[in-house]
Amino acid sequence: MPHLFPDLRVFHKKKSTKKRVRVYMDGCFDLMHYGHANALRQAKALGDELVVGVVSDEEIISNKGPPVLSMQERLALVSGLKWVDEVIPNAPYEITEEFMNRLFKEHKIDYIIHGDDPCLLPDGTDAYALAKKVGRYKQIKRTEGVSSTDIVGTGPGPNSRVVYIDGAFDLFTLGTWSAKTNLKFGPEIYHYVACPSFDKEFCLEFSSLKSKIHINIVILKSARQLGDFLLVGIYADQTVSELRGGHFPLMNLHERSLSVLACRYVDEVIIGAPWEVTNDMITTFNISLVVHGTVAENNPFLNGKSDPYVVPKNMGIFQTLESPKDITTTSIARRIIVNHEIYVKRNAKKEASEKKYYAEKKYVSD
Repeated sequence: MPHLFPDLRVFHKKKSTKKRVRVYMDGCFDLMHYGHANALRQAKALGDELVVGVVSDEEIISNKGPPVLSMQERLALVSGLKWVDEVIPNAPYEITEEFMNRLFKEHKIDYIIHGDDPCLLPDGTDAYALAKKVGRYKQIKRTEGVSSTDIVGTGPGPNSRVVYIDGAFDLFTLGTWSAKTNLKFGPEIYHYVACPSFDKEFCLEFSSLKSKIHINIVILKSARQLGDFLLVGIYADQTVSELRGGHFPLMNLHERSLSVLACRYVDEVIIGAPWEVTNDMITTFNISLVVHGTVAENNPFLNGKSDPYVVPKNMGIFQTLESPKDITTTSIARRIIVNHEIYVKRNAKKEASEKKYYAEKKYVSD
């Protein structure tokens, strides 16, 4: 009341005008693996907004050999990751002066990020030399393994519409990476465990495997739009082997679970979900709708197995989703086989580069 206290000064809190830090990271993101994903997670931690450049098909062919996935498939894959805010298609492999200025002026990028492993052009020069020269470069750790952190996330509320979708999620389409959990499971493989999703940090350890996987982010997005909580069931290794043969799954249960958790549309997963969706499961997780895609792998050992969706169908809570593409593990494998010799030569060259990297490796602080 200023009229009663004339000497009283009124102070207004100044609104914060702190500029949001925008960081840029690029890559081919072809058959993404856990290392790519952890790099994006670390890059996002260095700023407020992460812009990701997806290198063009032409640039990949010139520098590394033909990509397995098309540009549109790689864009869908990157866009579906939790840490990505914006995507720039057809980015160059080399950070040229012209492109760097575009990043700074048009996209308001503050820093360009890359791992501590070398990224060399065919002539042997550093692809990020210019960014380093102008002092706008930041470095992250190459993924060898990440310490466990607390699981971040909450379950659905009592009135949530929980949508459930299940599958093997082994080398899927349009997707993420593999990793290893430090959760311990007993001998009863069908005792399923729900694992909340994570937002800021991976809740589980990464593996040092070099295998690569994909996940159909598009169909998970469609499933999520049918409710307000998406629960994904991931079949146990034993179940996948019984369905598809002893050489499957390509990724173990822990690796497949964490890859699914990386998708921005997934709220929670059931690790080691049973083949059949039972009454008990629907009640336990308060499932409102069970969905399944129209495109799936051919399961040669499926004969004799009962329909896993009998219960939700009888309850009137089952729905089929139109799969956006007919890409499966088998079709991805065929693409790789077509260019097998090229990939072998490329990997041999990369292996030599990695040996040099490990020989000269230095510590990078967090």
